[in-house]
Amino acid sequence: MSLPATRGSGRTGWSPGFLVKLALIALVDALGVYAVLAAWSAESWGLLAAMVALLLAANWAYFSKRALPWKYILPGLAFLLVYQVYVVAYTGYVAFTNYGDGHNSTKEQAIEALLVQNERRVEGSPSSPLTVVAQGDTLGFAVVSPEGVVEAGTADEPLAAVDGASVEADRVTALPGYEVLEYAAVLERQQEVTDLRVPVSEDPNDGSIRTQDARTGYVFTSTLTYDAASDTMTDTTTGVTYTPNDDGQFEAADGSTLPVGWRVLVGLDNFVTAFGDERYAGPFGKILLWTFAFAVISVASTFLLGLFLAIAFNDARLRGRRVYRTLVILPYAIPGFLAALLWSGLLNRSYGFVNQVLFGGAEIPWLTDPLLAKLAVLGVNLWLGFPYMFLICTGALQSLPGDVLEAAKIDGAGRWRTWRSITLPLLLVATAPLLISSFAFNFNNFTLIYMLTGGGPRFDDASVPLGHTDILISMVYSVSGLDGTAAKDYGLASALSIVIFLVVATISAVAFRRTRSLEEIA
Repeated sequence: MSLPATRGSGRTGWSPGFLVKLALIALVDALGVYAVLAAWSAESWGLLAAMVALLLAANWAYFSKRALPWKYILPGLAFLLVYQVYVVAYTGYVAFTNYGDGHNSTKEQAIEALLVQNERRVEGSPSSPLTVVAQGDTLGFAVVSPEGVVEAGTADEPLAAVDGASVEADRVTALPGYEVLEYAAVLERQQEVTDLRVPVSEDPNDGSIRTQDARTGYVFTSTLTYDAASDTMTDTTTGVTYTPNDDGQFEAADGSTLPVGWRVLVGLDNFVTAFGDERYAGPFGKILLWTFAFAVISVASTFLLGLFLAIAFNDARLRGRRVYRTLVILPYAIPGFLAALLWSGLLNRSYGFVNQVLFGGAEIPWLTDPLLAKLAVLGVNLWLGFPYMFLICTGALQSLPGDVLEAAKIDGAGRWRTWRSITLPLLLVATAPLLISSFAFNFNNFTLIYMLTGGGPRFDDASVPLGHTDILISMVYSVSGLDGTAAKDYGLASALSIVIFLVVATISAVAFRRTRSLEEIA
């Protein structure tokens, strides 16, 4: 590859621009190689392939003279693929799986977890002198076998013989590759030591070494044994054999299952549950209607109030307009989650400012009555949202062509006629895309609902933790189990997320088509 000459230097060399580009590419390549190696070590082959593709694309775009447009397109395209396309695609994949509590790993990991969870100390097994060691921050055990061989390992590495160890009175005092922990260091990490299990070998059926006093190790083996040839799990205490079923679990002949399963594809089961299971179908219908009402009323109310104030403060005859405009946008300057928390306190039934001061000590259940809670949500969202609408309406009004308005006045059009036929259509052309985005934002306004009411008050007849002010996105959060009120069900939550995506995408597409008709009219 030929290198550009330094202009005006009278000699051939690397130009400053080329050096900067070379440094940036070196930085990108270093980060890319790090990500590739991390994906390789984690055995995440999909991520590995994506990182290799992005790394090759970056080098081609920034070193090829024929790829000039891609130098500007590639960064944004990469972020779009990583943070949008990948997220949507992965959510779609999870929606067709049973991913959730009891099914959050691969089959191999589930087998290992079952064997570990059912480990018991081998009755009559001999004890072994044990020493707690460490590799960096990773704890491990070093034991001396009855034959005098020193073996060491960690939770991820099974016991293996180590040459060159120093042993005094059956205790390991020095070990190549490991640090022998002092008694004080062991006490500081006592819980980690007692929870640690070091596999005896690569075969999980052989059990593991554990300790309670950090000095003596015992062999623990599982009451379950896994036979890879027949792909069965057998309980050695009862003799019951479990075989894999279609739901990602080991199942016995009597229908009982082992508690840990793995992720499998379940087809449309999550969508059938969302719309067919009465536990979710009943609340889903109510929440869907309220979500639409909340989004539409929020957009309409904030737009109308913002437009009214914009018209009022746009009048040149009004004194102190700059002060009024500054005061109006103050709610917009406060973070939304913080404002919602403040209003939650202000509307408290027992000690809130609204009840205690404005209503003379009345105990109005603003956040616990279903109807009042919805009114409170709409009112707080109006307070939070109208400054934004005021700003965009003010900008739209000030950008209207003065010659058009002057021509209408010359033609004899009155104020109402000018407003209805000229000002409003031009205003809607400028603000319609923002109204659509505002609808999408309010349709998924999780922060307001979560911080103000938490979705409550709860439905009286629902067996799942959902409430009257929940919108679809907060319903997804509750169903996912991330709030700790229900078992985790990421598959069902992803299915509901896909429904939300389709609803918002459809409404946005229709609304943008209507926006084009407004442009034609204008």
